[in-house]
Amino acid sequence: MKIGIIGAGNIGGNLTRRLTALGHDVSVANSRGPETLAALAEETGATPVTAAEAARGAEIVVVTIPLRRVPGLPSGLFDGAAEGFAVIDTGNYYPKERDGRIAAIEEEGLTESRWTEQNLGHPVVKAFNGTLAQDILAMPRPAGHPERIALPVASDDETAKARVRALIDELGFDTVDAGGIDDSWRQQPGSPVYGLRADVDGVTKALADASPERKSDFRAWSG
Repeated sequence: MKIGIIGAGNIGGNLTRRLTALGHDVSVANSRGPETLAALAEETGATPVTAAEAARGAEIVVVTIPLRRVPGLPSGLFDGAAEGFAVIDTGNYYPKERDGRIAAIEEEGLTESRWTEQNLGHPVVKAFNGTLAQDILAMPRPAGHPERIALPVASDDETAKARVRALIDELGFDTVDAGGIDDSWRQQPGSPVYGLRADVDGVTKALADASPERKSDFRAWSG
């Protein structure tokens, strides 16, 4: 598949490494420009591009940048993407240490991915947001392996969700359907499944045990 990755941090970089190793045609962008991605491109064979170019012809687009930067992505970001393309949102809201207060999340109660979806203007599939970046390289296992871990996946778009789950399976992980985007609070930071290394049963239980109340560590300061 042709895959565009917007964001070359820990998650974006390691997805670039794994997806190119699996033979996918990967374009990768960051906020500093293609010339700063020369080392990653040489290592992986991925094509460094601008954010505006990352989705061109892509069947899957991965948005893996700080939440506060989502509204600043180029307009027409998905112009030229492949028909029926899916968007993976790996983002998390860290108000105290990075993103500042986002009122729609804090006061209006939007899930993080619903807010991202509204800013992108396209449905998203929430995945990899609670995955440790190093696990993308270190933890893949073949189907049926006793140490294979599972990742939660949420989306309102069942077709896109199925495509992303198939890609995650190819990457070496099981998946658990975590419902729609309005249910994706179950996998936000501070939830039992966030950062969890567990099989399908363990992830399913963690999702069920989640509370909709946002923990204080993941709320902005008052005032």
